[in-house]
Amino acid sequence: MEKKNPPYSVAALVLGICSIVFSCAFVGLICGIIGLVLSGNGFKAYRLNPDDYSGTGMLQAGKITSIIGVVLGALYVVYAIVLVGIIGTGFTLLPFLEGC
Repeated sequence: MEKKNPPYSVAALVLGICSIVFSCAFVGLICGIIGLVLSGNGFKAYRLNPDDYSGTGMLQAGKITSIIGVVLGALYVVYAIVLVGIIGTGFTLLPFLEGC
């Protein structure tokens, strides 16, 4: 009997890759978080019946790529907030600078 991949392993890997590819948009952060949740559920299912599955390689890869995507997405969100803050501050100071 051929063993199968743990549940959610393919979905976690695909979402992890998508989170890296789309990390410059907010979609990447969402994909990474969903990928982490699915990989966690897959690890739980694997721990219940480890003899039924072939291994956790795809789950580990999905978890790692999801973590990378979440970190890149979070950095982009911080960058966007700082950029909006700088631009917003510049526009509020503009009337004061015109009088100089």
